[in-house]
Amino acid sequence: MGLRARRRRAAAGLAAGGLLVAGVLVARELSSPVFGLRQGPLAKEPGCARIAGHYPDRLDGDRLDPVTFEGLAVWGHGTVRLRCGLIPPAPTTDPCFAVDGVDWVLREAGSHGGRKLLVTYGRRPAVEVSIADSARRTDTVLSDLSRLVASLPLDDHCVSGG
Repeated sequence: MGLRARRRRAAAGLAAGGLLVAGVLVARELSSPVFGLRQGPLAKEPGCARIAGHYPDRLDGDRLDPVTFEGLAVWGHGTVRLRCGLIPPAPTTDPCFAVDGVDWVLREAGSHGGRKLLVTYGRRPAVEVSIADSARRTDTVLSDLSRLVASLPLDDHCVSGG
């Protein structure tokens, strides 16, 4: 076998190996959590599908990132992360406040690493939002997301006058 034939054969082997590795990486990415997010146990409920059809293209000036998992949305390469399909939280002593008719609980124990973790209260399924401290206008983000999730069934308030 000549040198040229051996080189072609080695190149073909490398290409086949590269395709195999690429295929494994793609399959792994498709089955892995997105931005560290996992689907909520109620992500397949109709309420999550309904709000998914209305995710804003932009949030706080950041574009909606492509995400293939139901119940998940991400803007600005992870600046804002949304998970629909959580079990509603039980009554809590964590701070709670209303934004445009939607009650949000600030999960102090889950807010770390430069992020605030909030979850809707009194709606089923619940929606969790993680907002990076680098978000320009957290109040605008919560207002836009409150309008989005307001259509989810309401059965309780954590603040009076919600």
